[in-house]
Amino acid sequence: MTSAISLFVADDHSLVREMLAGQLGRERDIEVVGSAASAEEALERAVALEPDVVLLDIDMPGMVSFDAAREIRRRCGRTHIIFLSAFFHDRYIEEALRTGASGYLTKNEPPESLIDAIRKVSQGVSCFSPEVQTRLVVDVTGLRLRSSQRTRASMLTDRELETLRYIARGMAKKEIAELMHLSVRTVDSHVRHIMNKLSIHDRVELARFAIREGLAEP
Repeated sequence: MTSAISLFVADDHSLVREMLAGQLGRERDIEVVGSAASAEEALERAVALEPDVVLLDIDMPGMVSFDAAREIRRRCGRTHIIFLSAFFHDRYIEEALRTGASGYLTKNEPPESLIDAIRKVSQGVSCFSPEVQTRLVVDVTGLRLRSSQRTRASMLTDRELETLRYIARGMAKKEIAELMHLSVRTVDSHVRHIMNKLSIHDRVELARFAIREGLAEP
Protein backbone atom coordinates (compact mmCIF):
# COMPACT_ATOMS: atom_id res chain seq x y z
CA MET A 1 0.00 0.00 0.00
CA THR A 2 1.36 3.45 -0.98
CA SER A 3 2.01 5.73 2.00
CA ALA A 4 0.04 8.97 2.29
CA ILE A 5 1.45 12.26 1.06
CA SER A 6 2.67 14.22 4.07
CA LEU A 7 1.55 17.85 3.81
CA PHE A 8 2.38 20.97 5.81
CA VAL A 9 0.13 24.05 5.55
CA ALA A 10 1.24 27.64 6.24
CA ASP A 11 -1.18 30.59 6.17
CA ASP A 12 -1.40 33.53 8.58
CA HIS A 13 -5.22 33.55 8.52
CA SER A 14 -6.33 30.97 11.05
CA LEU A 15 -9.70 30.34 9.41
CA VAL A 16 -8.12 29.70 5.99
CA ARG A 17 -5.37 27.57 7.54
CA GLU A 18 -7.82 25.41 9.49
CA MET A 19 -10.18 25.02 6.53
CA LEU A 20 -7.32 23.96 4.25
CA ALA A 21 -5.90 21.53 6.80
CA GLY A 22 -9.33 20.07 7.52
CA GLN A 23 -10.43 19.64 3.92
CA LEU A 24 -7.11 18.35 2.60
CA GLY A 25 -6.68 16.02 5.55
CA ARG A 26 -9.92 14.24 4.67
CA GLU A 27 -8.35 12.89 1.49
CA ARG A 28 -7.33 9.25 2.00
CA ASP A 29 -3.92 9.75 0.39
CA ILE A 30 -3.02 13.05 2.12
CA GLU A 31 -1.89 13.41 5.73
CA VAL A 32 -1.62 16.93 7.14
CA VAL A 33 1.35 16.69 9.50
CA GLY A 34 1.29 20.27 10.74
CA SER A 35 0.46 23.91 10.12
CA ALA A 36 1.95 27.33 10.79
CA ALA A 37 0.86 30.97 10.89
CA SER A 38 4.15 32.45 9.66
CA ALA A 39 6.99 31.73 7.28
CA GLU A 40 9.45 31.52 10.18
CA GLU A 41 7.39 28.83 11.89
CA ALA A 42 6.88 27.03 8.59
CA LEU A 43 10.63 26.94 8.01
CA GLU A 44 11.40 25.67 11.51
CA ARG A 45 8.75 22.96 11.49
CA ALA A 46 9.24 21.88 7.88
CA VAL A 47 12.92 21.29 8.55
CA ALA A 48 11.98 19.15 11.55
CA LEU A 49 9.18 17.22 9.81
CA GLU A 50 10.50 17.05 6.22
CA PRO A 51 7.04 16.69 4.67
CA ASP A 52 6.53 15.69 1.05
CA VAL A 53 4.79 18.98 0.25
CA VAL A 54 4.61 22.41 1.90
CA LEU A 55 1.63 24.57 0.94
CA LEU A 56 2.91 28.10 1.57
CA ASP A 57 0.90 31.31 1.50
CA ILE A 58 2.93 34.12 -0.08
CA ASP A 59 1.58 37.07 1.88
CA MET A 60 2.43 36.57 5.55
CA PRO A 61 3.95 38.99 8.07
CA GLY A 62 7.53 38.59 9.27
CA MET A 63 9.92 36.51 7.21
CA VAL A 64 9.22 36.64 3.47
CA SER A 65 7.73 33.36 2.26
CA PHE A 66 10.07 33.18 -0.74
CA ASP A 67 13.08 33.23 1.56
CA ALA A 68 11.58 30.57 3.82
CA ALA A 69 10.88 28.42 0.76
CA ARG A 70 14.44 28.82 -0.50
CA GLU A 71 15.79 27.67 2.87
CA ILE A 72 13.36 24.75 3.10
CA ARG A 73 14.49 23.59 -0.34
CA ARG A 74 18.13 23.90 0.68
CA ARG A 75 17.73 21.96 3.92
CA CYS A 76 15.01 19.47 2.89
CA GLY A 77 15.88 18.27 -0.59
CA ARG A 78 12.90 15.94 -0.90
CA THR A 79 10.29 18.53 0.13
CA HIS A 80 8.29 20.22 -2.64
CA ILE A 81 6.87 23.74 -2.33
CA ILE A 82 3.52 24.95 -3.62
CA PHE A 83 2.87 28.69 -3.28
CA LEU A 84 -0.70 29.81 -2.71
CA SER A 85 -1.68 33.45 -3.24
CA ALA A 86 -4.43 35.83 -4.26
CA PHE A 87 -1.84 37.59 -6.42
CA PHE A 88 -0.17 36.33 -9.58
CA HIS A 89 1.81 39.25 -10.98
CA ASP A 90 5.09 38.59 -12.75
CA ARG A 91 7.42 39.48 -9.89
CA TYR A 92 5.79 36.96 -7.54
CA ILE A 93 5.89 34.26 -10.21
CA GLU A 94 9.53 35.02 -10.98
CA GLU A 95 10.45 34.88 -7.30
CA ALA A 96 8.60 31.58 -6.86
CA LEU A 97 10.50 30.04 -9.77
CA ARG A 98 13.81 31.25 -8.34
CA THR A 99 13.15 29.38 -5.10
CA GLY A 100 12.76 26.10 -6.98
CA ALA A 101 9.05 25.83 -6.14
CA SER A 102 7.06 23.08 -7.84
CA GLY A 103 3.77 24.93 -7.98
CA TYR A 104 2.00 28.29 -7.83
CA LEU A 105 -1.77 28.31 -7.36
CA THR A 106 -4.14 31.23 -7.00
CA LYS A 107 -6.66 31.25 -4.17
CA ASN A 108 -9.60 31.21 -6.57
CA GLU A 109 -8.79 27.62 -7.57
CA PRO A 110 -11.44 25.02 -6.60
CA PRO A 111 -10.46 22.50 -3.91
CA GLU A 112 -10.21 19.73 -6.50
CA SER A 113 -7.46 21.61 -8.35
CA LEU A 114 -5.47 22.10 -5.17
CA ILE A 115 -5.78 18.42 -4.25
CA ASP A 116 -4.72 17.40 -7.76
CA ALA A 117 -1.72 19.77 -7.58
CA ILE A 118 -0.57 18.29 -4.27
CA ARG A 119 -0.68 14.79 -5.76
CA LYS A 120 1.19 15.81 -8.89
CA VAL A 121 3.84 17.85 -7.08
CA SER A 122 4.52 14.99 -4.65
CA GLN A 123 5.41 12.91 -7.73
CA GLY A 124 7.80 15.56 -9.06
CA VAL A 125 5.41 17.16 -11.56
CA SER A 126 5.16 20.97 -11.57
CA CYS A 127 1.68 22.46 -11.32
CA PHE A 128 0.47 26.03 -11.90
CA SER A 129 -2.88 27.80 -12.07
CA PRO A 130 -4.00 28.64 -15.63
CA GLU A 131 -3.39 32.37 -15.00
CA VAL A 132 0.19 31.57 -14.06
CA GLN A 133 0.74 28.93 -16.74
CA THR A 134 -0.03 31.40 -19.54
CA ARG A 135 2.88 33.55 -18.38
CA LEU A 136 5.43 30.73 -18.49
CA VAL A 137 7.53 29.20 -21.24
CA VAL A 138 9.94 26.28 -21.30
CA ASP A 139 13.27 26.68 -23.10
CA VAL A 140 16.82 25.34 -22.81
CA THR A 141 17.23 27.11 -19.47
CA GLY A 142 14.09 25.49 -18.04
CA LEU A 143 10.86 27.09 -16.89
CA ARG A 144 10.80 30.89 -16.99
CA LEU A 145 8.52 33.88 -17.40
CA ARG A 146 7.35 34.54 -20.95
CA SER A 147 8.28 38.20 -20.56
CA SER A 148 12.00 38.76 -20.99
CA GLN A 149 11.92 42.41 -19.94
CA ARG A 150 14.53 43.13 -17.29
CA THR A 151 14.08 45.81 -14.66
CA ARG A 152 16.49 47.50 -12.31
CA ALA A 153 15.55 44.99 -9.63
CA SER A 154 17.17 42.26 -11.73
CA MET A 155 20.56 43.77 -10.85
CA LEU A 156 20.10 42.77 -7.21
CA THR A 157 21.28 39.52 -5.66
CA ASP A 158 18.84 37.24 -3.81
CA ARG A 159 20.09 38.61 -0.47
CA GLU A 160 19.67 42.19 -1.64
CA LEU A 161 16.14 41.48 -2.90
CA GLU A 162 15.32 39.91 0.46
CA THR A 163 16.65 42.99 2.26
CA LEU A 164 14.69 45.31 -0.02
CA ARG A 165 11.44 43.46 0.68
CA TYR A 166 11.92 43.97 4.42
CA ILE A 167 12.76 47.65 3.91
CA ALA A 168 9.48 47.99 2.01
CA ARG A 169 7.70 46.60 5.07
CA GLY A 170 9.16 49.43 7.16
CA MET A 171 11.43 47.19 9.22
CA ALA A 172 14.47 48.59 11.02
CA LYS A 173 17.92 47.21 10.20
CA LYS A 174 18.06 45.38 13.53
CA GLU A 175 14.76 43.60 12.78
CA ILE A 176 15.96 42.70 9.30
CA ALA A 177 19.22 41.36 10.70
CA GLU A 178 17.36 39.09 13.15
CA LEU A 179 15.08 37.68 10.43
CA MET A 180 17.96 37.10 8.01
CA HIS A 181 20.30 35.78 10.72
CA LEU A 182 22.90 38.41 9.82
CA SER A 183 24.72 41.17 11.67
CA VAL A 184 23.36 44.73 11.48
CA ARG A 185 26.64 45.66 9.81
CA THR A 186 26.02 43.13 7.01
CA VAL A 187 22.46 44.36 6.51
CA ASP A 188 23.79 47.93 6.36
CA SER A 189 26.20 46.79 3.65
CA HIS A 190 23.33 45.22 1.67
CA VAL A 191 21.36 48.47 1.94
CA ARG A 192 24.32 50.49 0.63
CA HIS A 193 24.75 48.11 -2.31
CA ILE A 194 21.03 48.29 -3.11
CA MET A 195 21.04 52.08 -3.05
CA ASN A 196 24.12 52.26 -5.27
CA LYS A 197 22.77 49.76 -7.82
CA LEU A 198 19.36 51.42 -8.02
CA SER A 199 20.63 55.00 -7.67
CA ILE A 200 18.11 55.53 -4.89
CA HIS A 201 19.47 56.99 -1.66
CA ASP A 202 16.36 57.27 0.52
CA ARG A 203 14.60 54.45 2.41
CA VAL A 204 11.14 55.82 1.61
CA GLU A 205 11.94 55.86 -2.10
CA LEU A 206 13.38 52.35 -1.82
CA ALA A 207 10.10 51.18 -0.30
CA ARG A 208 8.12 52.84 -3.10
CA PHE A 209 10.38 51.24 -5.70
CA ALA A 210 9.85 47.81 -4.12
CA ILE A 211 6.06 48.23 -4.23
CA ARG A 212 6.14 49.37 -7.87
CA GLU A 213 8.26 46.33 -8.73
CA GLY A 214 5.83 43.95 -7.04
CA LEU A 215 8.31 43.06 -4.29
CA ALA A 216 5.87 44.15 -1.60
CA GLU A 217 2.18 44.96 -1.39
CA PRO A 218 1.27 48.61 -0.76
